[in-house]
Amino acid sequence: MLAIYKREWKSYFYSFTGWLFVAVNLFVMGLYFVVYNMLAGYPTIAYVLQSIVFTFIVTIPILTMRTLSEERKNKTDQLILTAPVSVGKIVLGKYLALASVLFVPTAFMGILPFFLMQGGEFQLGVSYASLLGFFLYGCLALAVGLFLSSLTESVVIAAVLSFGALFLGYIMPGISNLLTTTGTSAVTTAIGKVLSCFDMVSRFDTLSSGYFELEAVVYYLTAIALALFCTAQSIQKRRYHIAGGGLKVGAYSVTGILLAIVLTAAVNLGLNYVPEQYSSFDLTENRLYALTDATKTFLSGLSEDVTIYVLAEEGAGDADFSKTLERVADQSAHIKIKYVSPAKNPNFYQNYTDEQPSTGSLIVEGEKRSTVVDYGNIYTYEMDYSTYRYQTTGYDGEGQVVSALAYVTTEDVPVVYAIGGHGELELEEMFADTIMKENVSYETLMLYSVDKIPEDAQGIILNAPTSDYSKDDAEKVIAYLQKGGNALIVPTMAEGEMTNFKSILDFYGITEVEGTIVEQDRNYYYQNPYYLFPEIASAEVTAPLADGLVFAPFSKGLSYDEETMDEIHYTPLLTTSSSAFSKTDITDNSDFEKGANDIDGPFTISVEVEKSTEDGSISHAFVVGGESLFTSLADEMAPGNNVKLFGSMISILADHESSVAIPVKSLSMPNLVFKAQTAYIVAVLCVIVVPLVCLTAGLVIWLRRRRR
Repeated sequence: MLAIYKREWKSYFYSFTGWLFVAVNLFVMGLYFVVYNMLAGYPTIAYVLQSIVFTFIVTIPILTMRTLSEERKNKTDQLILTAPVSVGKIVLGKYLALASVLFVPTAFMGILPFFLMQGGEFQLGVSYASLLGFFLYGCLALAVGLFLSSLTESVVIAAVLSFGALFLGYIMPGISNLLTTTGTSAVTTAIGKVLSCFDMVSRFDTLSSGYFELEAVVYYLTAIALALFCTAQSIQKRRYHIAGGGLKVGAYSVTGILLAIVLTAAVNLGLNYVPEQYSSFDLTENRLYALTDATKTFLSGLSEDVTIYVLAEEGAGDADFSKTLERVADQSAHIKIKYVSPAKNPNFYQNYTDEQPSTGSLIVEGEKRSTVVDYGNIYTYEMDYSTYRYQTTGYDGEGQVVSALAYVTTEDVPVVYAIGGHGELELEEMFADTIMKENVSYETLMLYSVDKIPEDAQGIILNAPTSDYSKDDAEKVIAYLQKGGNALIVPTMAEGEMTNFKSILDFYGITEVEGTIVEQDRNYYYQNPYYLFPEIASAEVTAPLADGLVFAPFSKGLSYDEETMDEIHYTPLLTTSSSAFSKTDITDNSDFEKGANDIDGPFTISVEVEKSTEDGSISHAFVVGGESLFTSLADEMAPGNNVKLFGSMISILADHESSVAIPVKSLSMPNLVFKAQTAYIVAVLCVIVVPLVCLTAGLVIWLRRRRR
């Protein structure tokens, strides 16, 4: 086998074919690499590989078409057929030589990530998983081309057959999905599923997304083995046909191929019974597809049977979301997933809701109630004003599913009221969604329209009012708190006296420190001393933050005296360093100098308060001294942590045993940044110099051999 491998390897690079294959692939790789990574700054090479994989449809038939067909045409194959070497070794030697040629441009691409890491945060795991998928896809294409080359002695026919087979494998995802999703008969659906076995691209796409799936790797390896086995059987049949045993060996060949197909199918189907947690691994930097510890804890405590109906044909639709569902189901025996085809059962949703959900949505049914998770909420989007198109920015599959499971299994759904009517800062969508994901009913309450805060209020939110409360409104709030009500209170930076609003803070013995905090310790701020990264205390409410940071720009200090308030217990949550001071007279945001009237720190920025009331109940409150803390801009600086803190506070106010609000997982990463000169040099090297060197080397070697 080694002799055949060496012979084939030399033949590719003593001729022009191997050099041409390498040069073309390097040119296309280099072109897309410069566009995507150097200019657009994409932090992974997955985009490059996904864009260039189509070139295999053309380049691989050219590489493989002569491998066996030309030898058969020139009758030189009879020397191999009569040689004392097994057919399997012959096929394997030729195939490994082909794979080695493919490995050359793949290895070149594998070096580039180390260079890209110099440009910023780079997704190394995703890139190499994608590179593995790219190489396996190419190896499968080579095996298919080798097999088709063994069927004919015409080089042209071998190339055309290979091109057709690879093209079908490339477009097969669309064909199988079309039949699966639109077909209404069992036969059509079955045909779609059978055709998906010839889908050569989807597994590569899975690996390119950063989801290392054992099933994808095994599919390629078993498909390669099957194609090589079929190639060996094709040669074996011809070998014994020459010896006069055609009929017997023909029967053996067909039987062997059928057995190999059955074995291949059995291995791949068997992987479906391996738990998702053991067969798939999340390689993304922000763990997009892996379940969080909070989710695993929640699911492990689930004691009620829940059925998740997926309004889609099984095997069709969003693969990433399907994997999340599988991982959720693997964590609890109480969760069952059932697929309902909208084409076959279009009115199924009417048993649960009046509005028709979009395809791919979920209906989650528990013993107490049911709810709908619309597929439109699985991803978050933002407008890109440079293109005026919406860009996918986040994945919320885990959060939406866990929230729905908590909703259908919880005993009662608490209500939290956001107080309005005083110019309050409206909660942004991501924070409002966090409340809903905590399975808390969220409503706005105008105090002037009610005599008192409703009895069903589990908590209230006072979010940075810009005008003072009336005395009557403040008394309504205090009366609610005196009966054991809970609150999240965010004072404002508004000018003017807020006497009545401050009376609510006085109820908890808290006063605002005049001015805005300036942090002098470089470990506690980001770029600007007003942009605080406060110290996070260890407490139940901060547990979801782990070792993360919280961004608190333009914050006020909170003052309280625990020794004089026996009925109140204070737990500081966010604090500054001892070198911080509160600037009482700010001229502009670049004024960091300490003045004579400024107040020395340290300061508490956020505090948890528990007050015993006269009727024996406990009023629980969180007071936050920064109105910007719970905004999307602040959360972007400490991705997800500000939202986690907010969700944890709501969970405690709602008296949940544990927080189940899983923040949206960001799909965006900072772009890589390179100097224009660096990008120009790399472009010249990758697109022009390296491919041209390969072509020149191949041409020189080919011309020298011709002259001999």
